[in-house]
Amino acid sequence: MNLNLDVKFNETIQRMIVEQLRSNWTSSDPISDEALVHRSSKTRILGAVGRAAGLPAFPQVRDLVDAEFVAYCDPSVLARGQFVPLRRSSDQILLAVANPWDYSADDYCAGRFPNDELLKIVTLASEVSAVIEGTTNSSGPSRAELEAVEVEEFSGETPDFDVTRLHEEPIAQLVASMVSDAIKQRASDIHIKTEKLSCHYCYRIDGDIGPRMEMPLKLRDRIDAFLLNLMRLAPEERSKRPGISGRFTASYYGRSVGIRYERHRTYRGYHVTMRLLDKTHLEARLGMGTLAFDAETLFELEKAMAVPSGIIVMSGPTGSGKSTTLNAMLRALNRPEDNILTLENPVEDEIPGVTHCDLRDSSEFKPMIASFMRSDPDIIFMGEVRDRESAELAIEAAITGHKVLTTIHTPRASQIIERFQQLGMERWKIAQTLKAACAQRLVKILCTGCREKQAGVSEHEIRMFSLDPKWASQPVYVHNKHGCSECHGRGYAGRTAILEILPISPLMGDLLSKGEITPYELEQQVRRDTGLPSLRDNGIKLLGEGRTDLDALRKVLDLTYKE
Repeated sequence: MNLNLDVKFNETIQRMIVEQLRSNWTSSDPISDEALVHRSSKTRILGAVGRAAGLPAFPQVRDLVDAEFVAYCDPSVLARGQFVPLRRSSDQILLAVANPWDYSADDYCAGRFPNDELLKIVTLASEVSAVIEGTTNSSGPSRAELEAVEVEEFSGETPDFDVTRLHEEPIAQLVASMVSDAIKQRASDIHIKTEKLSCHYCYRIDGDIGPRMEMPLKLRDRIDAFLLNLMRLAPEERSKRPGISGRFTASYYGRSVGIRYERHRTYRGYHVTMRLLDKTHLEARLGMGTLAFDAETLFELEKAMAVPSGIIVMSGPTGSGKSTTLNAMLRALNRPEDNILTLENPVEDEIPGVTHCDLRDSSEFKPMIASFMRSDPDIIFMGEVRDRESAELAIEAAITGHKVLTTIHTPRASQIIERFQQLGMERWKIAQTLKAACAQRLVKILCTGCREKQAGVSEHEIRMFSLDPKWASQPVYVHNKHGCSECHGRGYAGRTAILEILPISPLMGDLLSKGEITPYELEQQVRRDTGLPSLRDNGIKLLGEGRTDLDALRKVLDLTYKE
C-alpha cells in the first residue's frame, strides 16, 4: 500500500492512517484499504497522518518561513531527515516534519536549540523540499576563477554527482550550479550551445527557453570532458561519433534526479541537451494535479484501460507530457496479479512492481520484444512507435491478447490511424486492436499573482483564431510580460496537460476496417456521438476560466480553423 507522502511507514502506522481516512470517508459504499488510499488526495492523506500523530497538518508552510532562520540550519541534514525549522519566536520553534514518527528532527533541534520548545506540525515532503530549496542559494564560480582555469590540467571522474555541495574544481562547481539551478527552477532541459565567439547555456522552463548564461569559449571542451566523465565515457568519444547519448544522476539535497544527456556536433563545436527527469514535483496521478483532465475524457480513458487487450496510443510533439500520462496510467493499472513490462529509451520513471527495460540502441528492439513475448506479460509499455517494425510488433502483441501502451508523433488523435497505415499496417488490424487514440499538449498556466484582466479578445484575434464573436465582450486574463517574484518574471506558473481521446468502439472499428469511414470522419462522428472535447475545446475552456491566454494556446495548438 502506497500512502503517497514520500515517507515510509510501518504496518501499524499504516493501519492508523487508513482508519483515519475511513472515519472521514463520506461514501457508504464498501471500499478496500488499497482503493481508499488510491482515491484519497495527498491533502486528505496528510490530514489523516496528522490526526494519527496528534499534530496539526499544514499542506502549505512556505508562507510561515523565516528564511534567515532556516538558512542557519544545515540543508543536507534537513533534506535527509525531511524536516525544517520554520521560525523562532519567544523561545519556541515552529518545526515542520514530513514523518512525525521519525525523531531525527527532535534530536537535531535539541542539539542546536537546547533551550527552545518545539511546536511540531506535519506537512508534505514536497513542501519541506520547497522550503529548503527556497532558502538556499547556489552560486557558481566567478568569471575570474573560470578564466584562470588551466585547460590542460583537468582530470577526474564523478560517478555520482552532488550538485548542492561546494566543489573545489571550478568546472565541477560550474556544472553543479548549472544543474542545481535548473532543478530549483523546475526546468525540463538544459541547453549548452557553442557559437563562433561564445559558449552559453540556458534553461527550458514551462516550454520556453530562457536567457543565455555566457561562459568562456575556452572552457567548451573542459565542460564536455567533465560531462563525459560523469557518464563514464572516455573524453576521446567526442571525436568518434556525430551524436553521443548518455545518462547520469545528480544528487540534490538527498534526492536523486536522473539526467538524460544528448550531444551532437555543430559547425562551431557541439550542442548538448540535458533532459531533467525530476518526477518529485509532478502529480503523476490520473485526474489530479497536472493530469486533471475533463471528466468525460478521463472516464473514456479509464474505460479504454479496462479493456483486457488492445492498444492505447498517446500522440503529441516532444515534451508534451506523453510519457508522464502513460506512467500515470501504468500506476493505475499496476496490480500484483499483473505482469507489466516496459521497453524504454531511456527509463524515465521507475514504478515499484513494474519491470523496466532500457533499450541501449535500435538493434536491441526486435530481440527485446521477442523476449518480452516469452516472459508472460499482461501489459506492455513501448516507449515509442517509430518504424514499421515497432508498429508491427505492437499490433501483433495486442492481437495475441496483450494490453499495449505506446506513443507516436502525430498532431491529432485521428492521425494516429493514418500514421500506422503509413508504416505499412493493414487497416483491419489497426481497427481490431486500437482501443483509444489520444493526443496531448502541455499548456502554460497564468501566474495568479500578476496576471492581467482584459475586457475581451480583439476583433483581429477573433478572426485569426476562429473564435465566437461573444469573446469580444467576455473578460479574459493575459500574462504580465514582466512577471513577478512568484513566477520569476515569466508571467506563467507551471503547465497543465490537456487531452483529447477517440475511443474506438466495435462499431467504429468495423466501419474503419471496411473502409466505410475515414479517420477524420471517425473523429467527427465520435465527437457528435459522445460530446467529447477536442484539444481546441479544452484549450478554449482554460481561456474562459482565466487559467491561460491566447499567447500560450497558440504555441501548442492550431487555433486558426474550427474542427
